Amino acid sequence: MGIHGLMSYVGEHKQFFTDLQLRNTKIIIDGNNLFHRLYFESNLDLQHGGDYDSFTDIVHKFFETLSVCKIYPYVVLDGGCDLSDKKFVTLKERARDKIQVAYSISRGGGGSVLPLLTREVFKQALTKLEVPFVQCFSEADRDIMSLANHWNCPVLTLDSDFCIFDLKAGYCPLNYFQWRNLCICEGTLDCYIPARCFSLERLCSHFSHMNKALLPLFAVMNGNDYINLPALETFFSKVRLPVGGSGWRGRKHVRIQGLLNWLSRFADPTEAIDNVLKYLKKHEREEIRKLLCTSMEEYEQSDVNLEDFFQNGTYESQVTRNLELPQWMLEAFAKGHLSPFISDALLLRRTILHVQVENMQRPSAHTVALPIRQVIYGLLLNASQNSEVPSPSKQSNKLPIVREFDRIQKTLKKSFVPTTMLPLDFCEDHRPLATLTEVPRSDRLKLLLETLRVKASILQPIPSPLWLPVAVTCYWTHYSEPKVKLHHLQALLLGMVFGELHRTTSSPDPAVFHVKDKMVYDQFLKWKEKNFQELLDLDTAHTFCQWQCCLQMGLHLNQLLSTPLPEPEVTRLYCGTLVHRLCKELKSAHGAENLLISSPKMSQLYCDLLHAVKSTVPPDFFQETTKTTKSCKEKNKQATSQAETTRQHATLEAQPLCDVNNRFASLMVED
Repeated sequence: MGIHGLMSYVGEHKQFFTDLQLRNTKIIIDGNNLFHRLYFESNLDLQHGGDYDSFTDIVHKFFETLSVCKIYPYVVLDGGCDLSDKKFVTLKERARDKIQVAYSISRGGGGSVLPLLTREVFKQALTKLEVPFVQCFSEADRDIMSLANHWNCPVLTLDSDFCIFDLKAGYCPLNYFQWRNLCICEGTLDCYIPARCFSLERLCSHFSHMNKALLPLFAVMNGNDYINLPALETFFSKVRLPVGGSGWRGRKHVRIQGLLNWLSRFADPTEAIDNVLKYLKKHEREEIRKLLCTSMEEYEQSDVNLEDFFQNGTYESQVTRNLELPQWMLEAFAKGHLSPFISDALLLRRTILHVQVENMQRPSAHTVALPIRQVIYGLLLNASQNSEVPSPSKQSNKLPIVREFDRIQKTLKKSFVPTTMLPLDFCEDHRPLATLTEVPRSDRLKLLLETLRVKASILQPIPSPLWLPVAVTCYWTHYSEPKVKLHHLQALLLGMVFGELHRTTSSPDPAVFHVKDKMVYDQFLKWKEKNFQELLDLDTAHTFCQWQCCLQMGLHLNQLLSTPLPEPEVTRLYCGTLVHRLCKELKSAHGAENLLISSPKMSQLYCDLLHAVKSTVPPDFFQETTKTTKSCKEKNKQATSQAETTRQHATLEAQPLCDVNNRFASLMVED
């Protein structure tokens, strides 16, 4: 949530805070706030699709610093949208704003848009670090408050709603949490992190010792992400708010200070609401009273016992009990094994697709992954194929529909997307969603690979952690628009090799670490660290944004199918600044393989990756020169005949994506 202008207001009043030396304590962390803050405050690249390796390093440093200070973190992530959908207007407005910001960044301007896969990278980093985390069923604020009060420990976030929650141990704003400035306690070897803690008591004391129970009413009247009542403007236009004092500036701060002063006159919320209603028309009063009281409930403790989850792995609430979802899904949501995208599609039949820094003159980068999303929707909404149905076109009007919100040009619009009919072997004799985990792995794998239009045989020479990324890359190569060029594919695959180099060179195991690999890795780092002076190549950026969209939906589908392919380590798959730099160099320099000449093992890995993808497209797809592929051809010449056979069997058989786009073009309407 968030209360308009409150965080900047309290930030101007140091008397509302106490200084802390944070150590030897549990702490509840607002995960969504944290990964946004860590990415944006670390001066990481925003133009080229995300430097996930650098972001992962920062996440590791953050939690290592907490460990040094004996601070025990418990991370709580937001889930899908609230079932009441009361925040939908706010979410749409934010999506519109992000489109404009992404456009600004694409043209060299300012702004912040989080790279598409940051959340997945963050969750994987938490898992690797063994930091306990939970993904709530919807927004996490009330669950965070309940757990923090149960454990009597502080909350770390940058959400102004926590200035309203009555927290026993207080709220530490992230912007005052100096984790990079580690200090040592005088006379000891103990370390601490300097921080500030917001004090609700100090705020209330400043406003004539007002009753804390009035603060939720203040939040609702001032306006938050859930409520913005036009009728209350009548109140503000008629009442004379006693601003008083100094230290405020700006229209929002005037209203905040005046409203707090005005509310402090009353003993409790009931008396205050009665006085608010006096300024409204009689026929509006009871409805507004109900709305105010209902909205204030958002600041009460939740019925979710997160302690039970962190101790026993059990996540229960009245909402989840009423939904009667399969138990495996509830557990997967809580453990972060299923994305909020899945719950929104399942429960609300609506998704909002995350904008990227791409070419706004072209169709959204998410368009390429539409067929993958339709399979996900089909699994969730139990679309089934009936053998008596004469054709898909006649059946399509009967299929469940999902509303997708995405950009067209620089405008947020929605489309009505029918689900895909599932194969018969997924629909006979059982209800797919409830028993999805009972489907044999071979059938789940078959559906995944058929969706990505690849054959299992092409993956056999590839290391298993890269099976899903390679399958996704084959799909992307076929259906990306503008068409993928050879230097795009080479740069992307070299980026994956860079991730593998990082893993081997950082390993303490002599059997894994190789000096030659370290030399090649250092050369890649030099490419990565070169500053970009020129404007962003929009079509190249768009092409790689499409790959990320394909990977994101490939990950979601693989997770929904209980990972028939191993889940890849996303941070090792894509480094935007490196891939864009390599792409530029490969257009005018020597062959990509020359970069790996010192490391036969990595050179072979690259050749295997390249061969796997190229085996799924016609021989003249890239119109490559002999020079650029010579070394790989030499290394694989003994397998030429076998490779040709594989290529013939693995050629994609799906219809061109443009046919799918045309099907839905007439359904696009502005929201």
